[in-house]
Amino acid sequence: MKKVTEMTKEELLELKDGLEKQYEEFKAQGLKLDMSRGKPGSSQLDLTNGLLGALDDYHTEAGVDARNYGVLDGIPEAKKLFSDLLGIPAEKIIVGGSSSLNLMYDAMVRLMLFGTQGGKPWKDVEGIKWLCPSPGYDRHFAVTRELGLEMIPVPMKPDGPDMDVVEKLVAEDETIKGMWCVPLHSNPMGACCSDETVERLASMKTAAKDFRIFWDNAYGVHHIYEDVALKDILKAAAAHGNEDRILYFFSTSKITFPGAGVSIVASSLDNIAEIKKHMTIQTIGHDKLNQLRHVKYFKNADNIRAHMKKLGEALRPKFDMVLNTLKEELGDTGLASWVTPKGGYFVALDTLPGCAKETVALAKEAGVTMTGAGATWPYGKDPKDSNIRIAPSYPTLEELDKAIHLFCLCVKVAGVRKLLAEK
Repeated sequence: MKKVTEMTKEELLELKDGLEKQYEEFKAQGLKLDMSRGKPGSSQLDLTNGLLGALDDYHTEAGVDARNYGVLDGIPEAKKLFSDLLGIPAEKIIVGGSSSLNLMYDAMVRLMLFGTQGGKPWKDVEGIKWLCPSPGYDRHFAVTRELGLEMIPVPMKPDGPDMDVVEKLVAEDETIKGMWCVPLHSNPMGACCSDETVERLASMKTAAKDFRIFWDNAYGVHHIYEDVALKDILKAAAAHGNEDRILYFFSTSKITFPGAGVSIVASSLDNIAEIKKHMTIQTIGHDKLNQLRHVKYFKNADNIRAHMKKLGEALRPKFDMVLNTLKEELGDTGLASWVTPKGGYFVALDTLPGCAKETVALAKEAGVTMTGAGATWPYGKDPKDSNIRIAPSYPTLEELDKAIHLFCLCVKVAGVRKLLAEK
């Protein structure tokens, strides 16, 4: 088949008529489908319904009544569960509420208001900046923007952020205070940090002495096609004398229930002590009943890993459907390229430059809601207007089949219109 990008104007006009006819037929179906966020579908949530009845007693192993006040940084059993799962010493873990994003926001606000380890509060630093590997997670960018940090995009590669760019920037500018990093199955590109990338992040020279990496390991056990090992960033940073550099976040939001999970922040002992000092003012403690519920339900880290195998099996047919349809509908057209992830929750697709916004708008008009075009870049400004995040997890297979076929049609319509405008 001749590539669409190689067609003559006459061929494109004929193709455009046919595609727009198909598009009108889709619109007539009155679809109301959602691929906008990485929400688990009901069938995935059902896999942990046993969690709701997991509490047969309200006391921890030490006899603490989990219904009452106290235990600021999390019950020991929960710390041990996450320690065994992630390989982090329990004393370097604080267990929080249901949202790791909440912990990240709090961490950034503390740094802005109070600084860290005796340094100047970041709010008092003129022209403060933050590195944002892009395409990346829109909620990370929203936090950074709201708190007034200038966001600097850094290219994403299959093995993580472009370290040549990162190392150069952080070595030269002391107003660059930190960066985001999703080390495994990144949102939306599916990138996985290599051992070399982790080592370079841990060892690089930074002009800012209080430089911080927000290590959001949101998909650390969310493998679908291939298990991927991740080098221990906390150990690597400590080996280079940079143990305070890392703030490590994780949660069960896409393991159990997003609205009722458990989150953690892990770091050096000095950072943990500093966080706890502020927490004593902020809270008396997070939901210990939910922590205990998770411990009693899973019992150990191996059971979490076994559960994640089931979740991977539940998600795989949806990812297969998306990837196979993209290949069938767009593979030979030259109108799009995409990443095949090994795990996580997303498939990232790039349209022809200048076509992402129109593609998403066309899909919405026909009844399929996508993540907004540009959302995967700081300030919502994709320089090429090409990147789109596809989230297959929430729709049923039947809904997803309709949604992804319509999406591919919208990519074609937008692409053909773009090519005709350039003829």
